[in-house]
Formats: sequence, C-alpha cells, structure tokens
Amino acid sequence: MAYATATKLDRIDALRERRGLDELWFLTPTNYGWLSGGNPIVDATSDVGVAALGVGEDGVRVLAPNNERARIREEELPGLDEHGIAPETTEYGWESHSLREAVAAHHRGEAAADVPVAGLDVVDATPLRAPMPAAERERYRAACEETAAAVEAVARDVTPGTTEREAAADLARALRRRGFRAPVVLVGGDERSQRHRHFTPTDAELGDFGHLTVVSERAGHDVAVTRTVAFDAPAWLRERHDAACRVAATALAATREAATAGDVFDAIADAYDALGYEGEWRAHHQGGAIASATREWTATPGSETPIERPLPYAWNPTVQGAKCEDTALVTDAGVEVATTTGEWPTTTYEAVGYDARVAFHDPLDP
Repeated sequence: MAYATATKLDRIDALRERRGLDELWFLTPTNYGWLSGGNPIVDATSDVGVAALGVGEDGVRVLAPNNERARIREEELPGLDEHGIAPETTEYGWESHSLREAVAAHHRGEAAADVPVAGLDVVDATPLRAPMPAAERERYRAACEETAAAVEAVARDVTPGTTEREAAADLARALRRRGFRAPVVLVGGDERSQRHRHFTPTDAELGDFGHLTVVSERAGHDVAVTRTVAFDAPAWLRERHDAACRVAATALAATREAATAGDVFDAIADAYDALGYEGEWRAHHQGGAIASATREWTATPGSETPIERPLPYAWNPTVQGAKCEDTALVTDAGVEVATTTGEWPTTTYEAVGYDARVAFHDPLDP
C-alpha cells in the first residue's frame, strides 16, 4: 500500500510556519489515521486514541502509555514505516496521565493540538486532509472496491425475513474480515426506510425491500456505500430510486465545476425541484466530501467550504423510501465511481442542468 506521508508532513510544516508553531499534535483517531495509516482506537467511544503523533522542527514524535507503546510502534505506524521515518517515542505510565495530560506535559515550545489540551491552541486539521495525494488514490480505490464487495455479498444473502439487526451484524462481520472498522452500519426494511432516513437497525424484517448502508474505515480512509435489495418492491421504489440517482449525478457534475459546497447544494436542490420532489432535501443531509472521516463536511445552503479536487465525495440523496449512495473520486479530469465491483447491475443517469452522465447501482432482487 502507498502512503503519501511526505506530502502530508509538508502540509503540516506549512501550517506550523503560518501559525508560528513549534509542534502540532494529533490525538483524534481521524487525524492519527490520516497521517500514519494506523489505528489508535481501543475504546471506540473516546474522542481520542491511545497514542498521539506530534510533528515539529525535530521531526515526528509518538507519545503513548507504557502498556500501548510497543504495539503502536510495531503495528500502527505503517505510513511512517514505509517512508523510513523512525519517530522519537516518548512513553509515560498509563496510571500517571490521560493522553491529553501527557501531551500537555511533554510538548515542546509553542504547540497546538487537534483537540483541547491544557496550555495548547486548538487547530482544525480538516483542511490538511485535502486534496487527496496522487500516491494514495490506488489504495483508496482498493478500499472502495472491497467495501462494495462486502456490502454486496451480504445483500445477495438476505431474504424478506432477514431482520435489520441480522443484516447489520453480517455487514459488520464482512467488513471486519477485510480489515475495516464500520463506524456507520444502517439497515432499513420496507416499512422503516419510508419513515426514517437514518434507519438504525431494529428487529424488524426487511419485507418487500431493504437498504444496506455502511461507512467503512481502513488505514485512514473512509468509504460510504448503499445497496438496495428488492424482493417484491412497490412500483414507486424504482421511480424514486431513479430520481435520487439523478440528483446524485447532478451533485457529482456540480462538484467538478463548483467553487463551494453551497454551490453544489444549490444544484442538488434545483435537481430535486426539476424532478418533481421540491424540498425533498429538507428530509435528510445530502452528503459531501469523504476521505479520512465519515464525511469531511456535509453540504449546506450557502456553505463557503471550498470544493477540493482531487478528492472523494459521497453524495447520498434520498427520496422517501429510496436512496442513492456511492463514493466517487472527483478530479479535474472527470468523475470515477469507485465503489464498484462489476458484479452488481447499474444504470447510467443524466445530471440535471449539466452535460454529464454517471452510472449508479440498481435495486437488486437477490
């Protein structure tokens, strides 16, 4: 696997210089994974990992408690290892400090962190993660294809009597087998997916149709995908699915040309209106950029967040009971839907208001 560690360190150093910082510390799993390709998570409910990475004039430093240091150094720094970077490692007693307290005690000079730490400034590191370096795109494509393969394998095996929780458990298991975490697993059957846009799994059976949605994470890369299974679906499902896919095609076409997330949002809202679903966007967020977080940001009306290219985007339009969601890599050269295996049927959809066509995945009778 390829890691663009040198590019990332250059971005961090440029930010340090602009802010007048001697060190910048990364404690969140998202930023730790983005920089190192490793996974510092033991307790998934914590907003910080079990180790922190600091980047400064002296190079890269690792800070970890004594009970985690060896594992972190041996297994959770693949991006640094690939580039021959041997970070300075500081160990502290697990009983003596929290990770935040350890950073506060061991930082050097004028420092900042990506979470509140006593005595340090807080820096939003999100802009550092875009655009996606060329060296990492093949690794990201592999994560997209394998995530899609996991979801599609489960989708082919479900039945009308499968419960949402059973399908969700199978999704999480299929992703784990491929080395992914699954921060988002949603399954909605025919009844609940018409009432709720975030269908957290219950004991309800899928019934006539169902949606399987995940966001996976592996080695600092996040991928979003939805697949719909249709056993005895109502006629309106295909109509609404096609409408959602045309909105998604519009979003990707706009992403190639727009300057801000607000511009893309306007194109999405206009597409809903043109397709006869005025105001449907109000029922659910429409997605946005994705790379090293479940969403780097979601588009909102008037948002000035800049559109970066190349970068993966996961737009997820919904029309009551229907959903379209794939992850696509958007570059100045074009749009590539990356969550594809070639084993699931697709239809090509025209964008609304743009000369563009994008293929998305159909509902499938497994």
